[in-house]
Amino acid sequence: MEKSMRSQTINHTLTTGFFGGVFWSMIWILVYVFNFTIVSPKSFLLRSWIKAEWTETFLGDVITILMSGFISIGVALLYYLFLKKIQSILAGIFYGIVLWAIAFYILKPMFPQNPSINELPFNTIVTTLSLFIIYGIFIGYSISYDYEQAQAKYSN
Repeated sequence: MEKSMRSQTINHTLTTGFFGGVFWSMIWILVYVFNFTIVSPKSFLLRSWIKAEWTETFLGDVITILMSGFISIGVALLYYLFLKKIQSILAGIFYGIVLWAIAFYILKPMFPQNPSINELPFNTIVTTLSLFIIYGIFIGYSISYDYEQAQAKYSN
């Protein structure tokens, strides 16, 4: 039973990670299109490595969305490994803030085309931080809830 429960929760974690990455990267692209932020997921995931014109097209958006989904699987697995037992929205908020800090501070040297945090407009900081927090809550609460449900199901 234990193996079945673990397998089921890991499958749900992978699914949550992929679709969370896809959904929230689509939202990030949308807020970029409406000029709430001057950085997009493409500036991190695609234009950092590829300087071709097609990265500015719809195809670039689709590839970025898919890349976000696959990267998010790893992010969700990390949450599952270390924080799944925490039943609090604060864990998701904290996780989102940590992810934002990693993307905008720690990994900044990997993305030289993006402005530094000091050069970003206030709207961009607030918008991206909010997106990362909501993403962290989505990942965290979904995984913790699924884990608790599986525990309750298999403990009876």
